[in-house]
Amino acid sequence: MRSDTVTKGVQQAPHRSLFNALGYTKEELERPLVGVVSSYNEIVPGHMNLDKITEAVKMGVSMAGGTPIMVPAIAVCDGIAMGHIGMKYSLVTRDLIADSTEALAMAHQFDALVMIPNCDKNVPGLLMAAARINVPTIFVSGGPMLAGHVKGKKRSLSSMFEAVGSYAAGTMTEEEVCEFENNVCPTCGSCSGMYTANSMNCLTEVLGMGLPGNGTIPAVYSERIRLAKHAGMQVMELVRKNIRPRDIMTEKAVLNALTVDMALGCSTNSMLHLPAIAHEIGMDFEIDFANGISAKTPNLCHLAPAGPTYMEDLNEAGGVSAVMNELNKKSLLHTDCMTVTGKTVGENISGCVNRDPEVIRPIDHPYSETGGLAVLKGNLAPDGSVVKRSAVVEEMLVHEGPARVFECEEDAIAAIKGGEIHAGDVVVIRYEGPKGGPGMREMLNPTSAIAGMGLGSSVALITDGRFSGASRGASIGHVSPEAAVGGPIALVEEGDLIKINIPELKLELDVSEEELAARKAKWQPKEPNVKTGYLARYASMVTSGNRGAILEIPKTKE
Repeated sequence: MRSDTVTKGVQQAPHRSLFNALGYTKEELERPLVGVVSSYNEIVPGHMNLDKITEAVKMGVSMAGGTPIMVPAIAVCDGIAMGHIGMKYSLVTRDLIADSTEALAMAHQFDALVMIPNCDKNVPGLLMAAARINVPTIFVSGGPMLAGHVKGKKRSLSSMFEAVGSYAAGTMTEEEVCEFENNVCPTCGSCSGMYTANSMNCLTEVLGMGLPGNGTIPAVYSERIRLAKHAGMQVMELVRKNIRPRDIMTEKAVLNALTVDMALGCSTNSMLHLPAIAHEIGMDFEIDFANGISAKTPNLCHLAPAGPTYMEDLNEAGGVSAVMNELNKKSLLHTDCMTVTGKTVGENISGCVNRDPEVIRPIDHPYSETGGLAVLKGNLAPDGSVVKRSAVVEEMLVHEGPARVFECEEDAIAAIKGGEIHAGDVVVIRYEGPKGGPGMREMLNPTSAIAGMGLGSSVALITDGRFSGASRGASIGHVSPEAAVGGPIALVEEGDLIKINIPELKLELDVSEEELAARKAKWQPKEPNVKTGYLARYASMVTSGNRGAILEIPKTKE
């Protein structure tokens, strides 16, 4: 066992003395040491219940013959961080989490790990760490929030942000906003739609790293506690069989995740996180993969913000396994992939029934024949951009309009709420990419303001930043190369005609090559927004969105 390095032999007597200080017995140190990586905290709604999940996991590990040892992982609540400098610190935590978990696991020589995440960046961060550390590992998330109810309709965080836009437009009173405020987030858990956290928890299940139900069982259900106990027990089975993350997270598994992503209509942020996870297993993930997979993968679900159903509905309909079984009817999955159950994908999903064809459309009656995400390219995004096609209204799939150019999110929000944006416009927000932000802020405030102002079916938004999973509409993000490195989005001028054609996967700036070359010759890099601390180091190492905003050591000039 790896832990023998710190528990066995006379040379390890000093190490054992420190375990004695922690209260561990000789009997406990003779068992496999299982690191229980808990993201419990009191600032993220999706994490406030993770203390209970952690205790359940520890009980399961102990029941199955292991010694559980809890260690921490950080997390940021994107909703609380939204719209101010805090959002610069969201995406960047993904790599902090991966690095710190790697450090904890390697320094203390755990034999196995149970990862307990629940929100946007700490799910992929811990998946990245699992691939690096490569000891037997299982995931169990904290589960999704139940939907709220306002005026007899199910609601969620996205409707809260849109309510603020409606108030700015004069179509909603302050009292009505308050009613939303008090009712849209009624329980603990990751916000109730198919936003980034729930997208990644579902895709963890698809990757084979979580037990069935990991992505959809609501946080407040006792079934979630039972799942946690089973996860703790199952990690010991993985230890006995020596099944490791890189046996599970293969290239085929990543392609399965991308396929189910298309069927579920996941957050565009999955197109940042899947490439980053793939990078950790040595897979060269080109975001163009998305279009090839989308072309043959039907979109089966329209969960919020794309439609009126929520995670609790998906769970009742049969969950991720039922979606996968629908896809398997057309042989769209690699069913021979190993999973943490010790069984293959095919064995796990066999016989899983779709219990609600209104929530999970049957494979022969999809919402669309193509998937929920699309990668657009053109002279405005030579390396690609990403849009959640399933959340775009029909009339905006093809759109042309004048560019309304803003150098940051705050300026765009002020213009939208000030009535300066009109039907037909294309809002361009730049210098918000991974390097330019730095940190690639989410643009939920401007997209919600556009929707709340009644412009969701007539105004597009393009950015080198990214979008919350709660965003909807013609919101095109991850434009690469980003403005901070001189990408074409840096060259757009007020009033330029921008052409969007989502069915044809095109994003074009209607400006001649000669004019763009002239503008490029005059372009000067902007002074960095941040010059010290972690964000400055991050900005110096991060790549554009098309590569998953992964970190690379800067190349030195010869």
